[in-house]
Amino acid sequence: MASSRGFRSHGWVGLHTAALMLGVGAVKQDIKNMIITGFAGLVAGACSMAIGEFVSVYSQLDIEVAQAKRVKKKKVDGGGERKEGEEEEKKSMPNPVQAAAASALAFSVGAMVPLLAASFIKDYRVRLGVVVAAVSLALVVFGCLGAVLGKAPSTRAAIRVLIGGWLAMAITYGLTKLIGSSGLQ
Repeated sequence: MASSRGFRSHGWVGLHTAALMLGVGAVKQDIKNMIITGFAGLVAGACSMAIGEFVSVYSQLDIEVAQAKRVKKKKVDGGGERKEGEEEEKKSMPNPVQAAAASALAFSVGAMVPLLAASFIKDYRVRLGVVVAAVSLALVVFGCLGAVLGKAPSTRAAIRVLIGGWLAMAITYGLTKLIGSSGLQ
């Protein structure tokens, strides 16, 4: 999450869980189904993000190590040996485990937004509204923070993230409602 791009992409993580919860909420009104779905989405999403980040960063590490070996071989073949700076070079290499853990943690924190918002609301319609409201607020905050970190206009970024999030939640809710009402229960 060091780059503003990584920060912005992690801003959507609560949306994933919220959309799952709303999708299930479209056909099952009880709180237990929504919370179980949200929890399953949190665990699956955190694992998926961590594994994806691990593989991606490990691939980058492989490329950087291979490049460093080529440079070192070229210098050794050229008559000079290079010992200084090797330790510093190793420290600057990407760490796949650290990246995976950060990604899983970021996903989990974001997924807690809709889970916590829904956990204490018994009334079905109020619960749906609170989930949408909480995730909308989180999307605006992450959109603004990502824009600030990327030195971009924050209002446009926040609006873009918010509208994208609303579309994702509406499509998930609508399609699930359509499938659920067609008798595929």
